[in-house]
Amino acid sequence: MSLSTLTKDWEPMSYGFLDPSAKREIRRKMLKAVAVPGCQMPYASREVPMARGWGTGGLQVSLTLINPETTVKVIDQGADDSVNAASIRRFLARVSGAPTTLDTLDADLIQSRHRIPEEKLREDQVLVLQVPNPEPLRPVQPNMSIARQMHADADYGRMWLQLYEQIVRSGRVMQGASYPSMVNGRHVMTPSPIPRWDVPKLHMAKHLTILSAGREKRIHAVPPFTRVEPLVFDDVPYKVEEHGDLTCVRSGAKGFFMNEIPQGDGSSTYEISDSEFGVKSIKQTEGTDTIFGETWYKNGEMS
Repeated sequence: MSLSTLTKDWEPMSYGFLDPSAKREIRRKMLKAVAVPGCQMPYASREVPMARGWGTGGLQVSLTLINPETTVKVIDQGADDSVNAASIRRFLARVSGAPTTLDTLDADLIQSRHRIPEEKLREDQVLVLQVPNPEPLRPVQPNMSIARQMHADADYGRMWLQLYEQIVRSGRVMQGASYPSMVNGRHVMTPSPIPRWDVPKLHMAKHLTILSAGREKRIHAVPPFTRVEPLVFDDVPYKVEEHGDLTCVRSGAKGFFMNEIPQGDGSSTYEISDSEFGVKSIKQTEGTDTIFGETWYKNGEMS
């Protein structure tokens, strides 16, 4: 046995890396997910040149939707310049020939890990969220077969009990990211590990949101103009992170979601999580003509 017998001659890959059958399957599952908002659809997650858990689900959806005319934006926890975001953006451009951008307003397809941009998305834009764990019932029911039956029966009593226990023990709901939300009044979903700040952005939004978990092989979706309501009790209202009064130390932007940066003296400074929005704010301060889109939040309050 030799190396030459174990290898094949080089052949050009399919457009967008994935083979046509894989794309057809993912498209079918995306259509089903759109037809039944919030319901998880299984699919045969393919191998891509990236380790499981680093955005393979979102990458497969992006590779299926992309074409040479699609302008792509990739963010990682709000940042365009992280290693993960830059690597995915470069890979998408290389296998599709599609142009890339850092500006939310210019993008047609936005793949994101754990954040939704601060500027509102339009009807012609698609948001792809990477999801590490798509099953909201896993903390209360580790048996996935039983969890599937609970979804079919709309049996979410254990989730309500979990939230109630948090209120009794801590005086408030302790759930942070991945806050369980009811979609279209029927299915409870995990809106990826986006912060509570971002969950209201999905409610009656104009854009299509596709959530894909490559490791767990599940896709679910939030179609445009669909109700997305966090699970809350009538007398304990839903609260987002208290970032409305914080100011970005670099850009001066105020009233948006911030990253806390601990300092050596024990204090903290804050930088806006949406890096490109921060860049726009800095350019505006310097006197450069900058176009801002309408934002979800105004002065720290959901508009």
